[in-house]
Amino acid sequence: MATPIEKITPYDEFNFPIPENEFPPSGMSARAAAAIVISSEWTDANQMLNMSSFVTTWAEPEAAETARRNVFKNYIDHDMYPQLFAMETRMVKWLHQLWNGPAGVEPYGTATVGSSEACMLAGLAHKWNWRQKREREGKDASKPNMVTGGNVQIVWKKFLRYFEVEPRIVPLKPGNYRLTAEELDKYVDENTIAVVAIAGQTFTGEDDDIQGIHDWLDDYEKRTGISIPMHIDGASGGFVNPFLYPDYKWDFRLPRVQSINASGHKYGLAPPGLGWVVFRERKVFNENLVFYVNYLGGEMPTATLNFSRNSFQIAVQYYLFIRLGFDGYKRVMQHTLDNAMELREMLIKSGYFTIMNETQRIPVVAVTLDKKVKNFNEFDVSNKVREKGWVLSAYSMPPNAEAVTSLRVVVRPHINRTVAELLGNDIINACKYLEQHGGTATPPKLHAHAAEKTALAKC
Repeated sequence: MATPIEKITPYDEFNFPIPENEFPPSGMSARAAAAIVISSEWTDANQMLNMSSFVTTWAEPEAAETARRNVFKNYIDHDMYPQLFAMETRMVKWLHQLWNGPAGVEPYGTATVGSSEACMLAGLAHKWNWRQKREREGKDASKPNMVTGGNVQIVWKKFLRYFEVEPRIVPLKPGNYRLTAEELDKYVDENTIAVVAIAGQTFTGEDDDIQGIHDWLDDYEKRTGISIPMHIDGASGGFVNPFLYPDYKWDFRLPRVQSINASGHKYGLAPPGLGWVVFRERKVFNENLVFYVNYLGGEMPTATLNFSRNSFQIAVQYYLFIRLGFDGYKRVMQHTLDNAMELREMLIKSGYFTIMNETQRIPVVAVTLDKKVKNFNEFDVSNKVREKGWVLSAYSMPPNAEAVTSLRVVVRPHINRTVAELLGNDIINACKYLEQHGGTATPPKLHAHAAEKTALAKC
């Protein structure tokens, strides 16, 4: 039976049992509630040592203060917070220019709740554009499909299932963990709404062969008369490529690229969850997807899946863009890539690992254990370094490269050279221990939904 709040002493508050299956019957002081929440967090991973995640885990005090001021502002209320809307609109234009959008057009895009919402909006735009074109031509518009590689993030599989688009997923193979043009002829047809290519994939950090895919689609149009757009999922590479590889054509410089998404909360350095989707020009985002609503004092267009949401990520992203500028982002990305390269060299020179990402674009180190290693695996290494607090990703690759297992380290800007070397030594020492004592971890089995299994089998 719950103890009445008036009978709880200040000391007892800190030991008050938290109910598991019912709403707390009584309250407590702010200090006691905060202490309980803090103590509950003690056994969580240290986010600064979470090298499995791409998501930002550090901010300058000024950025944190910007977040605090805006944490209770509703992003969608443009009438009450017009300057937040002006910041977002300005940043869309900046990103359009950063990603080499064509001059003389109206840039269009929006901030989203992570890249997941951004991908959904881009996918919907391409589906609606394809369907309307088919209907104008008097053709069947009931069987849309999208072509992606097996290296895509799960959000694309969600989009395909939620919005009833047939998945055309090109499987990987050992030694090639990215989408190329090699097998596109087996997957692309007149019902393809878009081909999704990745800039900075999660498995190895590599880019898909964006130029090769673009050229293949050009040739396909010459042969068939069918023009198919591209979407670039730049969740991780969209804030790295422009600063480190300005001559690399992965963006709107390629005419078929009609939309790009990127995660502001990854190498955009903003707090989670913030994504961006930017279209080549206004007409690419189908007007039928825009709603005009009279809300909280004024009419406003809305073209996002989420309506009410927090504003602080947008304000912090604006702070970061004007705080760092192009030169500052370039310095941060170069520093981060240099530390990733240092870690990469340490692991390769140890003799335990083989590199998976021959082309090092974003600050990700993806390795697999050398074939001579017999008595432990990547999951053992991940488990062993967890004893030091590090969180590293170990996983089996997607179809048809399931036989390959990988250890992936995401190097983020808060990691300095000393910490990178410390991590490298801890990984190598873990291997030395496991070499003597053996490992016990087995790769987890993934239970795919029956529909997804069927879809993959068709590919």
